[in-house]
Amino acid sequence: MSVTRQLLVVFFIAALMVGGWTYFGPRLGIKEEAGGQAGRGKARDTSVVVADVAFVRERLRTEAVGTARAYQSARLHPSADGRVIATTLAADAKAAKGQVLLELDRKAETLAVDLARVRLEAARRAADRLEKLRRSGASTQTSLDDAVTALDAAQIELERAQVALDDRFLLAPFDGRIGITEVDIGDRVDTGTEIATLDDRSSLLVRFEVPEGLLGRIVVGDAVTLALWTGDRSPIGGGEIYDIGSRVDEATRTFVVRARIPNPDDLLRPGMSFRVTLDVEGETRASVPEVAIQWGGDGSFVWAVSDGVARRLPVSIVQRQGATVLVDAALAADDKVVTQGLHRLREGAKVEILKGSGLEPAPIKAQQDATTS
Repeated sequence: MSVTRQLLVVFFIAALMVGGWTYFGPRLGIKEEAGGQAGRGKARDTSVVVADVAFVRERLRTEAVGTARAYQSARLHPSADGRVIATTLAADAKAAKGQVLLELDRKAETLAVDLARVRLEAARRAADRLEKLRRSGASTQTSLDDAVTALDAAQIELERAQVALDDRFLLAPFDGRIGITEVDIGDRVDTGTEIATLDDRSSLLVRFEVPEGLLGRIVVGDAVTLALWTGDRSPIGGGEIYDIGSRVDEATRTFVVRARIPNPDDLLRPGMSFRVTLDVEGETRASVPEVAIQWGGDGSFVWAVSDGVARRLPVSIVQRQGATVLVDAALAADDKVVTQGLHRLREGAKVEILKGSGLEPAPIKAQQDATTS
């Protein structure tokens, strides 16, 4: 058989099959059934799984290196020049407020106080005598006024002498621990001589720097977590913001913050370095499950469902919080986002929400967002 005849046979058989399908198909109900299925497919809503949109505060975490100083600290200097005749100074010894730490030779100052006291008594007797004479008319008012003036001057001289005597003693200005001293009995010191340091270590002030973006978000009393920078880095306890600097450094674009941390066991020392962790609440953001975020040519988006209709909504990712994401988007409190069935959605499509939707993991605390060192 030639090729031409073979082609004619094939075309003839195909024509018979098409004609048979056209003639017998409607009678067998094939066309109506297919059409019915197609009609039902167009009418059926897209089934999806959704999750509720939550609104939570953005949490910014800052880590910084801080340096500690004593809650109160002073470098002790004498108020006068002289020779040391007694001292209670001892390295790391406790000192109570008002305790005498050092005593200078005070013989001349003691004599000056005694002399001023004698002159005061003489001036008081003279004033009393002239007052009695003035009552009897035997003295003038001018004489009495001069005597009262002399009495006042004698009182001032006594107080001045007493101040000079008090300056021969160095007193502790507050409770604390004494540092190492190089001063011994017999040494001659002056007002420029540093006798010792005194530290109140009942608590420490940890100084650290924070990015200027957090200015206004940190207030006195906010909690901070501190850990030793060297050795065991586990948290050693909580502190709180004690004070905040008044200006931003132009070079580093940071500002100074100090946190106060208790030191009841006296295990921490001024000068130690600490890892400071500070969590700050930011703006309120929409929180959606991470699986709801989709990506297209124009960036990230979610499928939001409102009143049973899906709409494609662009979003900007602000912060990831475990299985959820904080986004900047035009989402309302009663909106839902699609987490399953995403590939079948179209803009404006009606959706059928499957039962059990919305049971998504709750947002967890934010991960580290910023680090300052």
